[in-house]
Amino acid sequence: MTGTAAPPLPDAWIDALGQAVLLFEREAEGGPPVVRRVNAAAARLWGVPQERAAGRPLLEVVRRHTLETLAERGGELELEMAGRTLRCVATRAGEGTPGALIVEDVTEHRRREAELREAAAVLSHEFRTPVAGLRGVLEALEYDLPPELARKFVSQGLQEVERLGRLVEDLAVGFRPTRARTLPLAEAFARAGRLLAPEVAARGATLTFGDDHLVRADPDKLLQVLLNLVENALRYGPPASAVEVATAARGTWVEVAVLDHGAPLGETSSLFRAHTRGPGAGGQGSGMGLYIVRSIVEGWGGQVWAERREGRNAFCFTLPGGGHRD
Repeated sequence: MTGTAAPPLPDAWIDALGQAVLLFEREAEGGPPVVRRVNAAAARLWGVPQERAAGRPLLEVVRRHTLETLAERGGELELEMAGRTLRCVATRAGEGTPGALIVEDVTEHRRREAELREAAAVLSHEFRTPVAGLRGVLEALEYDLPPELARKFVSQGLQEVERLGRLVEDLAVGFRPTRARTLPLAEAFARAGRLLAPEVAARGATLTFGDDHLVRADPDKLLQVLLNLVENALRYGPPASAVEVATAARGTWVEVAVLDHGAPLGETSSLFRAHTRGPGAGGQGSGMGLYIVRSIVEGWGGQVWAERREGRNAFCFTLPGGGHRD
Protein backbone atom coordinates (compact mmCIF):
# COMPACT_ATOMS: atom_id res chain seq x y z
CA MET A 1 0.00 0.00 0.00
CA THR A 2 1.15 3.56 -0.66
CA GLY A 3 0.24 6.85 0.90
CA THR A 4 -0.59 5.26 4.24
CA ALA A 5 1.03 6.93 7.24
CA ALA A 6 2.69 4.74 9.83
CA PRO A 7 0.59 4.38 12.98
CA PRO A 8 1.72 6.68 15.79
CA LEU A 9 3.86 5.16 18.50
CA PRO A 10 1.86 4.43 21.66
CA ASP A 11 2.74 6.85 24.42
CA ALA A 12 1.25 5.65 27.67
CA TRP A 13 3.00 2.30 28.08
CA ILE A 14 6.45 3.45 27.03
CA ASP A 15 6.34 6.50 29.31
CA ALA A 16 5.22 4.30 32.22
CA LEU A 17 8.38 2.18 32.01
CA GLY A 18 10.98 2.67 34.73
CA GLN A 19 13.80 2.02 32.27
CA ALA A 20 15.04 4.76 29.97
CA VAL A 21 14.07 3.84 26.38
CA LEU A 22 15.46 5.61 23.30
CA LEU A 23 14.27 4.58 19.82
CA PHE A 24 16.50 5.49 16.88
CA GLU A 25 16.92 4.90 13.16
CA ARG A 26 19.37 5.61 10.38
CA GLU A 27 18.22 8.24 7.91
CA ALA A 28 21.08 7.55 5.50
CA GLU A 29 23.39 4.62 4.82
CA GLY A 30 26.55 5.11 6.85
CA GLY A 31 25.09 8.12 8.62
CA PRO A 32 24.84 8.52 12.39
CA PRO A 33 21.83 7.08 14.25
CA VAL A 34 19.07 9.64 14.73
CA VAL A 35 16.70 9.69 17.69
CA ARG A 36 13.10 8.89 16.83
CA ARG A 37 11.65 8.98 20.32
CA VAL A 38 12.63 8.92 24.00
CA ASN A 39 10.34 7.99 26.86
CA ALA A 40 9.86 10.02 30.03
CA ALA A 41 12.58 8.13 31.97
CA ALA A 42 15.11 8.73 29.18
CA ALA A 43 14.25 12.43 29.09
CA ARG A 44 14.99 12.63 32.83
CA LEU A 45 18.20 10.59 32.55
CA TRP A 46 19.75 12.69 29.80
CA GLY A 47 18.06 15.99 30.69
CA VAL A 48 16.56 16.49 27.23
CA PRO A 49 12.84 17.22 26.73
CA GLN A 50 11.12 14.56 24.63
CA GLU A 51 10.09 16.99 21.90
CA ARG A 52 13.65 18.32 21.54
CA ALA A 53 15.25 14.88 21.43
CA ALA A 54 13.32 13.67 18.38
CA GLY A 55 15.26 14.16 15.14
CA ARG A 56 18.63 14.86 16.79
CA PRO A 57 21.71 12.66 16.32
CA LEU A 58 21.82 10.03 19.05
CA LEU A 59 25.23 11.21 20.26
CA GLU A 60 23.87 14.70 20.94
CA VAL A 61 21.28 13.23 23.30
CA VAL A 62 23.28 10.55 25.15
CA ARG A 63 26.59 12.47 24.97
CA ARG A 64 28.69 9.31 25.21
CA HIS A 65 30.51 7.62 22.33
CA THR A 66 30.26 4.34 24.26
CA LEU A 67 26.47 4.40 23.99
CA GLU A 68 26.53 5.48 20.34
CA THR A 69 28.82 2.53 19.54
CA LEU A 70 26.57 0.18 21.52
CA ALA A 71 23.53 1.37 19.55
CA GLU A 72 25.34 0.82 16.25
CA ARG A 73 26.60 -2.67 17.11
CA GLY A 74 23.91 -3.95 19.48
CA GLY A 75 24.57 -5.88 22.68
CA GLU A 76 24.78 -4.86 26.32
CA LEU A 77 27.17 -3.37 28.85
CA GLU A 78 27.28 -1.78 32.30
CA LEU A 79 28.30 1.83 32.56
CA GLU A 80 29.23 4.01 35.53
CA MET A 81 27.73 7.48 35.23
CA ALA A 82 27.56 10.15 37.94
CA GLY A 83 27.97 7.57 40.68
CA ARG A 84 25.26 5.29 39.28
CA THR A 85 25.58 1.86 37.67
CA LEU A 86 23.58 1.62 34.46
CA ARG A 87 22.80 -1.56 32.54
CA CYS A 88 22.53 -0.66 28.86
CA VAL A 89 21.03 -2.93 26.19
CA ALA A 90 20.76 -2.02 22.50
CA THR A 91 19.19 -3.58 19.42
CA ARG A 92 20.35 -2.38 16.02
CA ALA A 93 18.09 -0.48 13.65
CA GLY A 94 16.88 -2.55 10.71
CA GLU A 95 15.22 -1.71 7.44
CA GLY A 96 11.91 -0.12 8.35
CA THR A 97 12.29 -0.86 12.07
CA PRO A 98 13.83 1.40 14.69
CA GLY A 99 16.67 0.34 16.95
CA ALA A 100 16.31 0.63 20.71
CA LEU A 101 18.64 1.68 23.50
CA ILE A 102 17.33 0.62 26.92
CA VAL A 103 19.05 1.84 30.09
CA GLU A 104 18.21 0.60 33.59
CA ASP A 105 19.62 1.93 36.86
CA VAL A 106 20.93 -1.15 38.71
CA THR A 107 22.90 0.75 41.35
CA GLU A 108 20.80 -0.48 44.27
CA HIS A 109 20.74 -4.03 42.93
CA ARG A 110 24.53 -4.11 42.63
CA ARG A 111 24.89 -2.63 46.12
CA ARG A 112 22.70 -5.35 47.59
CA GLU A 113 24.62 -8.02 45.68
CA ALA A 114 27.88 -6.68 47.13
CA GLU A 115 26.41 -6.66 50.65
CA LEU A 116 25.17 -10.24 50.27
CA ARG A 117 28.59 -11.37 49.08
CA GLU A 118 30.16 -9.63 52.06
CA ALA A 119 27.57 -11.13 54.41
CA ALA A 120 28.25 -14.62 53.07
CA ALA A 121 32.00 -14.11 53.50
CA VAL A 122 31.55 -12.86 57.07
CA LEU A 123 29.23 -15.70 58.04
CA SER A 124 31.48 -18.36 56.50
CA HIS A 125 34.32 -16.94 58.60
CA GLU A 126 32.11 -16.93 61.70
CA PHE A 127 31.25 -20.61 61.18
CA ARG A 128 34.86 -21.60 61.70
CA THR A 129 34.92 -20.83 65.44
CA PRO A 130 31.93 -22.97 66.55
CA VAL A 131 32.91 -25.77 64.15
CA ALA A 132 36.42 -25.82 65.66
CA GLY A 133 34.88 -25.77 69.16
CA LEU A 134 32.62 -28.71 68.36
CA ARG A 135 35.55 -30.65 66.93
CA GLY A 136 37.49 -30.09 70.16
CA VAL A 137 34.53 -31.21 72.28
CA LEU A 138 33.99 -34.39 70.25
CA GLU A 139 37.69 -35.23 70.32
CA ALA A 140 37.71 -34.83 74.12
CA LEU A 141 34.62 -37.02 74.51
CA GLU A 142 36.39 -39.86 72.73
CA TYR A 143 38.27 -40.44 75.98
CA ASP A 144 36.94 -41.93 79.22
CA LEU A 145 36.39 -38.73 81.21
CA PRO A 146 35.09 -38.19 84.73
CA PRO A 147 31.31 -37.50 84.61
CA GLU A 148 31.65 -33.90 85.77
CA LEU A 149 34.25 -33.08 83.12
CA ALA A 150 32.21 -34.88 80.45
CA ARG A 151 29.14 -32.78 81.37
CA LYS A 152 31.25 -29.65 81.06
CA PHE A 153 32.33 -30.60 77.54
CA VAL A 154 28.76 -31.45 76.56
CA SER A 155 27.61 -28.04 77.84
CA GLN A 156 30.29 -26.32 75.76
CA GLY A 157 29.20 -28.33 72.71
CA LEU A 158 25.57 -27.30 73.18
CA GLN A 159 26.60 -23.63 73.36
CA GLU A 160 28.46 -23.98 70.06
CA VAL A 161 25.43 -25.69 68.51
CA GLU A 162 23.22 -22.79 69.60
CA ARG A 163 25.68 -20.36 68.04
CA LEU A 164 25.65 -22.36 64.81
CA GLY A 165 21.85 -22.29 64.84
CA ARG A 166 21.81 -18.49 65.05
CA LEU A 167 24.35 -18.21 62.23
CA VAL A 168 22.21 -20.46 60.05
CA GLU A 169 19.18 -18.28 60.79
CA ASP A 170 21.16 -15.17 59.81
CA LEU A 171 22.41 -16.80 56.61
CA ALA A 172 18.93 -17.91 55.58
CA VAL A 173 17.13 -14.64 56.24
CA GLY A 174 17.23 -13.45 52.64
CA PHE A 175 16.19 -16.79 51.18
CA ARG A 176 13.36 -18.07 53.36
CA PRO A 177 9.92 -17.61 51.78
CA THR A 178 7.76 -15.08 53.59
CA ARG A 179 4.72 -16.49 55.39
CA ALA A 180 2.99 -13.25 56.35
CA ARG A 181 -0.22 -13.26 58.34
CA THR A 182 -2.13 -10.87 60.53
CA LEU A 183 -1.23 -11.29 64.19
CA PRO A 184 -1.24 -9.29 67.44
CA LEU A 185 2.13 -7.88 68.39
CA ALA A 186 1.52 -9.32 71.85
CA GLU A 187 1.96 -12.80 70.35
CA ALA A 188 5.46 -11.94 69.07
CA PHE A 189 6.28 -10.16 72.33
CA ALA A 190 5.31 -13.22 74.38
CA ARG A 191 7.57 -15.49 72.28
CA ALA A 192 10.47 -13.04 72.52
CA GLY A 193 9.99 -12.62 76.28
CA ARG A 194 10.16 -16.39 76.88
CA LEU A 195 13.31 -16.83 74.79
CA LEU A 196 15.05 -13.81 76.31
CA ALA A 197 14.12 -14.52 79.94
CA PRO A 198 17.39 -16.35 80.81
CA GLU A 199 19.59 -13.54 79.44
CA VAL A 200 17.44 -10.84 81.07
CA ALA A 201 17.70 -12.63 84.44
CA ALA A 202 21.44 -13.24 84.06
CA ARG A 203 22.03 -9.52 83.54
CA GLY A 204 19.68 -8.44 86.31
CA ALA A 205 17.79 -6.36 83.73
CA THR A 206 14.08 -5.76 83.16
CA LEU A 207 12.24 -6.06 79.87
CA THR A 208 8.83 -4.50 79.23
CA PHE A 209 6.62 -4.41 76.16
CA GLY A 210 4.29 -1.66 74.95
CA ASP A 211 0.68 -1.64 73.75
CA ASP A 212 -0.63 -4.35 71.49
CA HIS A 213 -1.40 -3.69 67.79
CA LEU A 214 -2.53 -5.88 64.94
CA VAL A 215 0.26 -6.21 62.36
CA ARG A 216 0.89 -8.15 59.18
CA ALA A 217 4.24 -9.96 59.11
CA ASP A 218 5.99 -13.30 59.00
CA PRO A 219 5.89 -14.28 62.72
CA ASP A 220 9.31 -15.96 62.65
CA LYS A 221 11.03 -13.04 60.92
CA LEU A 222 9.35 -10.56 63.26
CA LEU A 223 10.63 -12.63 66.19
CA GLN A 224 14.14 -12.57 64.74
CA VAL A 225 14.03 -8.76 64.51
CA LEU A 226 12.88 -8.46 68.13
CA LEU A 227 15.51 -10.90 69.40
CA ASN A 228 18.33 -9.11 67.59
CA LEU A 229 17.31 -5.65 68.83
CA VAL A 230 16.60 -6.63 72.44
CA GLU A 231 19.78 -8.71 72.73
CA ASN A 232 21.67 -5.70 71.37
CA ALA A 233 20.09 -3.49 74.02
CA LEU A 234 20.93 -5.94 76.81
CA ARG A 235 24.56 -6.27 75.72
CA TYR A 236 25.32 -2.61 75.18
CA GLY A 237 23.20 -1.11 77.96
CA PRO A 238 24.50 -0.88 81.52
CA PRO A 239 24.04 -3.93 83.78
CA ALA A 240 20.76 -4.27 85.67
CA SER A 241 19.08 -1.64 83.49
CA ALA A 242 15.64 -1.45 81.92
CA VAL A 243 14.96 -2.28 78.27
CA GLU A 244 11.62 -1.12 76.89
CA VAL A 245 9.91 -2.18 73.67
CA ALA A 246 7.55 0.70 72.85
CA THR A 247 4.86 0.73 70.17
CA ALA A 248 2.87 3.41 68.34
CA ALA A 249 0.45 3.55 65.42
CA ARG A 250 1.73 5.56 62.44
CA GLY A 251 -1.17 5.72 60.00
CA THR A 252 -1.45 2.30 58.34
CA TRP A 253 1.91 1.29 59.85
CA VAL A 254 3.00 0.37 63.37
CA GLU A 255 6.29 1.61 64.83
CA VAL A 256 8.22 -0.54 67.29
CA ALA A 257 11.14 1.01 69.21
CA VAL A 258 13.59 -0.86 71.45
CA LEU A 259 14.95 1.61 74.01
CA ASP A 260 17.97 1.18 76.25
CA HIS A 261 20.07 3.30 78.62
CA GLY A 262 23.37 2.79 76.80
CA ALA A 263 25.87 5.52 75.95
CA PRO A 264 24.77 7.87 73.13
CA LEU A 265 25.28 6.30 69.74
CA GLY A 266 26.71 9.24 67.83
CA GLU A 267 26.79 8.51 64.08
CA THR A 268 24.20 5.82 63.26
CA SER A 269 23.90 5.65 59.46
CA SER A 270 26.48 2.85 59.14
CA LEU A 271 25.15 0.63 61.95
CA PHE A 272 22.80 -1.30 59.68
CA ARG A 273 25.45 -2.22 57.13
CA ALA A 274 26.93 -5.70 56.90
CA HIS A 275 29.87 -6.51 59.20
CA THR A 276 29.53 -3.26 61.16
CA ARG A 277 29.62 -3.03 64.95
CA GLY A 278 29.00 -0.04 67.15
CA PRO A 279 31.85 1.81 68.87
CA GLY A 280 32.99 0.07 72.02
CA ALA A 281 31.49 -3.27 71.00
CA GLY A 282 33.26 -6.05 72.84
CA GLY A 283 33.18 -9.82 72.93
CA GLN A 284 32.27 -12.08 70.04
CA GLY A 285 30.04 -10.89 67.26
CA SER A 286 29.89 -10.88 63.48
CA GLY A 287 28.45 -7.37 63.16
CA MET A 288 25.57 -8.93 61.21
CA GLY A 289 22.68 -8.47 63.64
CA LEU A 290 21.50 -5.03 62.55
CA TYR A 291 22.13 -5.84 58.89
CA ILE A 292 19.82 -8.84 59.29
CA VAL A 293 17.23 -6.59 60.95
CA ARG A 294 17.37 -4.12 58.08
CA SER A 295 17.08 -6.89 55.47
CA ILE A 296 13.96 -8.30 57.12
CA VAL A 297 12.25 -4.95 57.71
CA GLU A 298 12.92 -3.67 54.19
CA GLY A 299 11.63 -7.02 52.90
CA TRP A 300 8.12 -6.21 54.17
CA GLY A 301 8.39 -2.59 53.01
CA GLY A 302 9.17 -1.00 56.36
CA GLN A 303 11.88 1.37 57.55
CA VAL A 304 14.56 0.90 60.20
CA TRP A 305 16.68 3.50 61.97
CA ALA A 306 18.42 4.43 65.23
CA GLU A 307 18.15 7.68 67.16
CA ARG A 308 18.55 9.24 70.59
CA ARG A 309 15.14 9.60 72.21
CA GLU A 310 14.53 11.19 75.63
CA GLY A 311 17.97 10.25 76.93
CA ARG A 312 17.86 6.69 75.61
CA ASN A 313 19.01 4.91 72.49
CA ALA A 314 16.08 3.89 70.30
CA PHE A 315 16.34 1.25 67.59
CA CYS A 316 13.13 1.58 65.60
CA PHE A 317 11.36 -0.21 62.78
CA THR A 318 7.96 -0.08 61.12
CA LEU A 319 5.75 -2.88 59.91
CA PRO A 320 2.37 -2.99 58.17
CA GLY A 321 -0.68 -2.66 60.37
CA GLY A 322 -3.27 -5.42 60.41
CA GLY A 323 -5.42 -3.66 57.84
CA HIS A 324 -2.46 -2.94 55.51
CA ARG A 325 -2.49 -4.59 52.07
CA ASP A 326 0.69 -4.91 49.98
